[in-house]
Amino acid sequence: MSVKTTGPAVGTWAANDRIEQELRKDNPGRNKRTRSLLIVTALIVIALVTLIPFWAIFIGSFQDGPALMRHGLNLGIDLNEAHVDNYVMLFTDSGNYFRWFFNSVAITSIQVTLTLLISSFVAYGFAMYEFRFKATFTVLVLLLMTVPFEMVMLPLFLQMSDFGLLNNYAGVFLPFIASAMTIFFFRQYLTGIPKDLLEAGRIDGVSEFGIFFRIVLPLMKPAMAAMAILNGMAAWNNMLWPLLVLRSPQMQTLPIGLNSLLTPYGNNYDLLIVGALFSLVPVLILFFVFQKHFISGMTAGAVKG
Repeated sequence: MSVKTTGPAVGTWAANDRIEQELRKDNPGRNKRTRSLLIVTALIVIALVTLIPFWAIFIGSFQDGPALMRHGLNLGIDLNEAHVDNYVMLFTDSGNYFRWFFNSVAITSIQVTLTLLISSFVAYGFAMYEFRFKATFTVLVLLLMTVPFEMVMLPLFLQMSDFGLLNNYAGVFLPFIASAMTIFFFRQYLTGIPKDLLEAGRIDGVSEFGIFFRIVLPLMKPAMAAMAILNGMAAWNNMLWPLLVLRSPQMQTLPIGLNSLLTPYGNNYDLLIVGALFSLVPVLILFFVFQKHFISGMTAGAVKG
């Protein structure tokens, strides 16, 4: 038995359908806003959790050694026990601290500069030129990324000894100026640059070095910024290799110097905590200087090629 619908009922159903369609149109927008809100909330929580250790070190820098031994690093502070004596000691009676600090600054600056320059040269050759055994050399670079530093540490130490580079700043940074990871990253980034730009430069009579420095290098700013941050942090925090190479206390880097404040005969927590806090300054400056290009450089290097 068939039921014949009337005109008003059909109109009601049509109106309901239109309302449902409008709701469906609005839902994607609301869902997108909800997802964005959840992502932002999650990132804020992660950022706060990440900042907890920095806050603990900052609070600890206003406490003396006995207070740190009693309470340890915590997120609260007793204003009655807080003082700036640690900062006064850092700038007036810190021994070799600032010598260690500037040693680290010098070594990190030289190492990062040479690493970016030499690694970009090698990556430019891999990306823009064709030569015999190119694929083999590329695979070798990838294999070098899988070799732990501890496996080559002893032969490298003997080599530095044969060259007379022990207790020498050059012995600290020279083994790392051709970084396999940096070479591969730059190579991936450069494969996304059209080779027509190079051909146009050659037609205009630009030399090969001129093409690299005047055309290619300006296009590599994002990749350079990303690798400057990563290599800078690695060089600044490196402790094992400088500990093996450098013998004189005046030539030591900051990580070694801070570690030397903890001894079986006494622990200088007052200087250690404020010195560790002050050692974050160069890393933060490095990040803020290059952060504009950091994300774009990491993204481009990851997807191109």
